[in-house]
Order: sequence, then C-alpha cells, then structure tokens
Amino acid sequence: DVISSNSAISACEKGADWRTALALLAAMGWAVVEPNTISCNAAISACEKGADWEAALALLTATVRCAIELDAIGYSATISACEKGAEWQR
Repeated sequence: DVISSNSAISACEKGADWRTALALLAAMGWAVVEPNTISCNAAISACEKGADWEAALALLTATVRCAIELDAIGYSATISACEKGAEWQR
C-alpha cells in the first residue's frame, strides 16, 4: 500500500540511498500503488541527501508531468540538491 511504500522511500531518504528510493517509487507504479506528494517528496529528498541534483531535477519534472502536486518540501529539496551540486542556476 502507499503508506508502506512511503515508509520505505523515507527510510532510503534518511540513508541517502537515492537509487533505491527511485527504484521503490518506480515499483509503486508496477504494483498499482499511486505515488503521492509524500512519495515524491521523500524520493526527491533522498536525491538531495545523496547529492544527485540531476536525479532530483528529473524527478521534479516527472512529478509535475504526472500531475502530482508537490509542496514546499519537494521544491525545497530540489533547490537544495541543485545548490549542493553547484547547479543552483537551473
């Protein structure tokens, strides 16, 4: 379910394991579990903590395309990832 998936993605975030977080997010679609704002925020935050600004920016773009509404947490994590990667101009 979405709560279990979000918890797993959040655990990856805390461990800065962005690759696993993104794999879990993708698996939600295969398991017919709709990702939500919390799922995407946690995955973007994992990318930020894992210092992968490109993945954070790609996920932000995909989230917007999928019409999942992000909040300040998702946008802030994306900005922070870009800042950490010295790509704040993006």
